[in-house]
Formats: sequence, structure tokens, C-alpha cells
Amino acid sequence: MSSSRHAYVARINRVTDHIDSHLAEPLDLARLAEVANFSAWHFHRVFQAMTGETLADRVRRRRLEVAAGRLLFVPPEPVLAIALDVGFGSAAVFTRSFSAHFGVTPTAWRRGAFRAWAESRRIQLGKIHQADRNRHQAVAEAFLHDERSWPKGQVPLTPDSENRQMKVELKTFAPVRVAYMRQVGPYGSPEITRTWQRFAAWCGQKGLMQPRRVMYGISHDNADVTPPEKCRYDACIEVDEGFRPEGEIGVQTLGGGRFACVAYAGTASEIHAAWVRLCDWLPDSGYQADDAPPMEVYGKDFAIDEKTGAFACELCMPVRAL
Repeated sequence: MSSSRHAYVARINRVTDHIDSHLAEPLDLARLAEVANFSAWHFHRVFQAMTGETLADRVRRRRLEVAAGRLLFVPPEPVLAIALDVGFGSAAVFTRSFSAHFGVTPTAWRRGAFRAWAESRRIQLGKIHQADRNRHQAVAEAFLHDERSWPKGQVPLTPDSENRQMKVELKTFAPVRVAYMRQVGPYGSPEITRTWQRFAAWCGQKGLMQPRRVMYGISHDNADVTPPEKCRYDACIEVDEGFRPEGEIGVQTLGGGRFACVAYAGTASEIHAAWVRLCDWLPDSGYQADDAPPMEVYGKDFAIDEKTGAFACELCMPVRAL
């Protein structure tokens, strides 16, 4: 990827992050072009060419996806309050847009219609994973044998979680400033492994791998709601206040908070299924997912198993009490 394209990627990332953090505010072309530091005359074309959707479609989709998650919060929030908080002017306008996008009303979604949508997304993602099986193996081999990036060590595999209760621990994380590289596409894709390989090589060049630092994988979208090709994943590493963005590498602050965490040890191709099991643990836990992205936490002792390609991390879901 050329340095010029890296700069474009970074600007597009700034815009998509700005949209998510300002859903209740006016998000017109002029303001978003200013965030990207592009001419408004050209920006809408650049954005559509690089993301596959118009700015207006992106704003509408994210407002509806965030609202879809909030409709399931317990205790329930009024539909009007949710509509206003994500940028719709009235409950009627919100209901029309929601019904057009999801095929059901917000009330029907809240009463259980969301399950059919989520199941269709899981089936779609499962087919993608099945098709990617051979690519996963090739990418995993390259990842494992990249001597520049990852220390090697023995990593005992996590026992099969299908037939045992998940051991979940509640933890509180402080906010942390990170540098990140973004991948857009299906969660569980081998392209996420490629992104980590590229990101680790960049970290090594910048002296960020010695001494070791905590690294994070951030999933910005809900795979049960967002189309697989639109899901955003960030490979991140802790940086200090003096670090500045460069090329496609951006900077963000992870907000911290309370998380339900479970230990994971396995391969990259299996991690999405572990996330699904953690999500399935929630309904009987006394907690619900909070309105923040989940994260994978990779400790300073992170290593790749030379024989299996397995690695260890913590899967951490933001939660709040019911």
C-alpha cells in the first residue's frame, strides 16, 4: 500500500470514528469533510470509493445499528429517547427508517424479532469462515514463522468450552491511549491475522515491541447486526502522550470500564467462536453488554506456540448490571 493511500485510510478512519461518537449531532457533508481534511467537493466520492457506501448511508446505518443494540437494554429505554440519542428527529421517522433497514418495527425487534436477524448474520458469517478455511491455514503459517514479530513459546489450549461452564471474571480497566491499524471485513477472517502481522512489523520498526507492551484487539461492530464486510477491527498497542499518528496508523483512547473477561488459548480461526460463546453466556449472567466495544487483551508475555500456532489472550466484554 502506498504512503498516499495510507494517508487516505487514516482520514477515512477518522471520519468513521467521528460518526460513531457524534451520532446525536448533525453529520453533514461539510462537517465530515472537515474532519477528513478533504474538500467537500470531492470527499463524498472518495468516501464511497473507499468504503463501498455513501456518507449518508453510513450515517444512517450506524444510527440504526446502535439503536438496534440499545433497544435490547434492560430496563428498556423509551423508543423516542433512543431515536433522539442516535440522531433521529422523531419516533415516527426512526420507526420508518428502522423498519426499512431491518424489516421489522423497533417494538417487534425488542419483543424477539432480533433473533432471526442475528441468526441470519451468524449463518452468513459461518459460510464465510468455511470458505476461508484454506486461506486461514496459509496465513497462520506465515504468521507463525515471522521471526521479526512474535516470540515463541508453549501455549496450552483452552479446554473445549462447549460442554463446560465458562469461567468469567469481572475486571475494571482504566482508559488507555493506543496506536492502531484497522481491518474492515468479517470477524474471524484471516485478514485480521495479516493485519496483526503487518502491525507487529510496524511496532518493531518503531521500537514498541521492546520492552513489551500490552496490545489490544478492538471489535467496533456487533457481528449479529452489522454486515460482515462492514465490521471494523483494530490491532492496538499502548503508546504515551507524545506519540503522533502517521500514515495509516491512528491514535485513539480506549475508554476503560467494567468488563466480563474469559481466558482464551487457541488459534486465530477459532477465536470468533469463543466470542460467540461469551455473548451466549450473558443472558443468564445477571449482566448485559454495555454500549462500548469489546476487546481482546494481549499481555506483555504474549507468545505463539511453535507447534500449534495457538496464542493466549483475554476476551473482555463491556458489561453493566441488569
